[in-house]
Amino acid sequence: MIRIAIDAMGGDFGAEPIVTGVIDALKEYQFHAVLVGDSNVIKQYIPQNFSQNISFVEASEVISMADGATDALKRKDSTIFKAIELLKEKEVDAVVSAGHSGATMSLATLRVGRIKGVLRPAIATLMPTTQDGTTLVLDVGANVDCKAEHLFQFAVMGEAYAKEILNRNHPKVSLLSNGEEECKGNEVSKEAFLMLSKLNSFVGNAEGNQVFDGSVDVVVCDGFIGNILLKTSEGVADAIGKIIKKHVKKSPLAMAGSVLMKSVFKILKKQVSYDEYGGAPLLGVNGCVIISHGKSNAKAVKNAIFQAINFADSNINLAIQKRLAEFKENA
Repeated sequence: MIRIAIDAMGGDFGAEPIVTGVIDALKEYQFHAVLVGDSNVIKQYIPQNFSQNISFVEASEVISMADGATDALKRKDSTIFKAIELLKEKEVDAVVSAGHSGATMSLATLRVGRIKGVLRPAIATLMPTTQDGTTLVLDVGANVDCKAEHLFQFAVMGEAYAKEILNRNHPKVSLLSNGEEECKGNEVSKEAFLMLSKLNSFVGNAEGNQVFDGSVDVVVCDGFIGNILLKTSEGVADAIGKIIKKHVKKSPLAMAGSVLMKSVFKILKKQVSYDEYGGAPLLGVNGCVIISHGKSNAKAVKNAIFQAINFADSNINLAIQKRLAEFKENA
């Protein structure tokens, strides 16, 4: 049975939505949840009939968003430190945390370690497309400054994730740039373009709109650009919803048609909401770590757990290691 450590108290809203998400996941799939935190707080949200699939690891501290990422290394009684230690010692198969993403990434990299050959781990996230599918984007925040070799490795990791987890046999990998032409981009992206050309899956540069039109499966960029892309898209989706609602209220004709539009709004909300994807895998570490949004509700936590189960049940880390070794041998 797959064992998953959950940082039960790291999210913005405390233990309740996280534990509720765990219970909802257990209703649909058999796994063992290791809840890390104050068991006196956590247990009040757990129905008695689920206790056989849940165990606890006590932790008295929580890394707040105001804390520095490197502070987590000294806070050995924090929820995320103890959750990562369980993964390091192979007492669990995966970690899910809605807590401090920088702390999670730092601890996973330094305590669990990287896959052989990986220079830097990357945070990957799924973005919705107009074709009712998704595009995998990485990095979205782990590495602000990158060299061309880092971007190349992100592409290899993204390709492996698309094949192993998303079941796309022939994924199209692209490099985010300010134009499709090979000559576009800054010096790093131009150099990365040449390196990425070694991949059979590489289809060239992608402009920002291609993240959402379904024309590519994987989009590679540094964490500075990726995080801006992620936060901007979240903001645009939220703004569009609010603008539509505002104008519907002003127009009697639109009000009359709003009932018919409700189902469309529901589909739109489902596609753009992070709740549907649950979390972002940290690719490149020697284990499975899923980083969830700090504002995750129960649905987001449940889906993050399902992501962790799929990841832990795959051979993705081995696939990444083998693929990088192939290119090293042929260099």
